[in-house]
Amino acid sequence: MKSTLILLTLNEIRGLNELYDKIPIDAVDEVLAIDGGSTDGTLEFYKDKGIKAVVQEIPGRGRAFIEGMKHAKHENLIFFSPDGNENQEDIPKIVKKLNEGYDLVIASRFMKGAKSDDSDDPLYIRHLGNNFYTLLVNLFWRANVTDAINGFRGIKKSKLKQLHSDATGHEIEFQITIRSTKLGYKIGEIPTHELKRVGGQRKANTAVMGYRFTRFFIKELMNGKRF
Repeated sequence: MKSTLILLTLNEIRGLNELYDKIPIDAVDEVLAIDGGSTDGTLEFYKDKGIKAVVQEIPGRGRAFIEGMKHAKHENLIFFSPDGNENQEDIPKIVKKLNEGYDLVIASRFMKGAKSDDSDDPLYIRHLGNNFYTLLVNLFWRANVTDAINGFRGIKKSKLKQLHSDATGHEIEFQITIRSTKLGYKIGEIPTHELKRVGGQRKANTAVMGYRFTRFFIKELMNGKRF
């Protein structure tokens, strides 16, 4: 089954310059970029590399997932942020697992053999928050996952369409995990070593994310499979 690698960027020229040549492009059949409106040379980088770049009409990470789904040519979608945190060496592993029949594959930072980058989280607030929301998904929907939130993941295009995701920000992955579990998707994980960010600014504010994740958790509790 053919695969599309979707690069999610917003002013990530430093990461692209350092990481792009390390990305195993031969593991996929298409590379597509969804960009939030970069002004630092990211779009020019894509043009020089001959990569199709779609500039979002509506900002937000959640909208980037939907734009990627709409523009991707192939069934296997792999979402990857070239900021240094996500390990490009795991892309072929995600592709392999999707081809084994999994509907959703998450690169887990918390399963055995994995590692989370906490270099800019000395109090482990995000670390604990990630584990807390993953616990909720497992308790209420029996997802049996170790990392419900990580954005480095792959999903079948046909399955993503069925989720009708309406999250606009970083809660998109949380919602995808919950709704995939509700619909009985086959979910797999691979252990990943999250690396230190190369450049750019972290786009997610911890306090805002906590509020939005809690709101979406309550929403998913209330709406059941009505989406």
